[in-house]
Amino acid sequence: MAPDTHQAIDAVWRIEQAKVIAGLARIVRDVGIAEELAQDALVAALKVWPAQGIPDNPGAWLMATAKNRALDTRRRAKLIERKHVELGHEMDAEHTPDLDAALDDDIGDDLLRLIFTACHPVLSAEARVALTLRLIGGLTTEEIARAFLVAEPTIAQRIVRAKRTLTEARVPFEVPRGADRAERLASVLEVIYLIFNEGYAATSGEDWVRPALCEEALRLGRILAGLAPEEGEVHGLVALMEIQASRLKARIGPKGEPILLLDQNRARWDQLLIRRGLSALARAEALGRPGPYALQAAIAACHARARVAEDTDWRRIVALYEQLANITPSPVVELNLAVAVAMAYGPQAGLDRVDALAAEPTLKNYHLLPSVRGDFLEKVGRFAEARAEFERAAGMTQNARERALLLERAAGALS
Repeated sequence: MAPDTHQAIDAVWRIEQAKVIAGLARIVRDVGIAEELAQDALVAALKVWPAQGIPDNPGAWLMATAKNRALDTRRRAKLIERKHVELGHEMDAEHTPDLDAALDDDIGDDLLRLIFTACHPVLSAEARVALTLRLIGGLTTEEIARAFLVAEPTIAQRIVRAKRTLTEARVPFEVPRGADRAERLASVLEVIYLIFNEGYAATSGEDWVRPALCEEALRLGRILAGLAPEEGEVHGLVALMEIQASRLKARIGPKGEPILLLDQNRARWDQLLIRRGLSALARAEALGRPGPYALQAAIAACHARARVAEDTDWRRIVALYEQLANITPSPVVELNLAVAVAMAYGPQAGLDRVDALAAEPTLKNYHLLPSVRGDFLEKVGRFAEARAEFERAAGMTQNARERALLLERAAGALS
């Protein structure tokens, strides 16, 4: 298979996978079986599409192929025994759902049902996040492991166990209602933001950003805002994603190279998304004391309101990060706080804070720690140390674009 064809199929799969799994899950009522059927359809596409070309509606093709696999599997004794009632009533020809409806249904809807099912409280918090990232975000086990700073085999085991648990518990494929939905929102919000982050700053591969993942996360966030309009943190998350997404076009140069926040051409920021984000932030703040997502959105708003980088209110950002550290303490928040402190009070102040994090176990393989430290060292004139830190960070990142940027910074820290 030609590399270009394989890349095209991979891109289609990234876009269509969640929709196909969600549509199948509604039919077979089992997310594990739905994913297996979707994977079977992908294998078929890899055999057929290189010769026949990618169809006009690849999602419908994948869905039709997967549905046929399900009908074939239904005839096997084992599946008849496990799923006889559901498949017998729902997958007979006269009751087969319309394929276009299965894929294009208003997302009130299959994708939303899928994410709530994956976030069901029968699963541990870690399993909910890992499974949803796998099924909806389309992330590999390796990518999920890096996002959580957890060993890859651990994530793989969580996903397998989670799917088995959902099947054994006969978890309904539905959007929860009432108090049950409210209890599950926090987990769902966390998952959506992790999906967004994988699009905003890809952990691996050749691309610095994956806009499709950001768009999917935004879509799910907006839907949740409609479902839970009195939940301030839902609006806070939407605000945060809208404002961050406004910078996507400015985050990469003509050749796909990364452009950091302070170097971006702010004229390229999407003002519509900024206005949407600020409006969502206002709704969040009107609903009570801001939570973690609303606070992060307020930080993003400080950048969005500054017409030039020099106008950024860094002291305000420091205060917001301090609030965030109080309610959700973590080494990553402390690292971000150190950056803000450096911008507000000088690089040595930031360096002192970063040095205090050097022994933090969860940051041992976190490439942004040496990257940030290298930046501070360069600014205080310790060029040899800065170069070493940039090189160390470059060796830790799995993203090719980011690695090139860090090596470029290392080469520049010579005088």
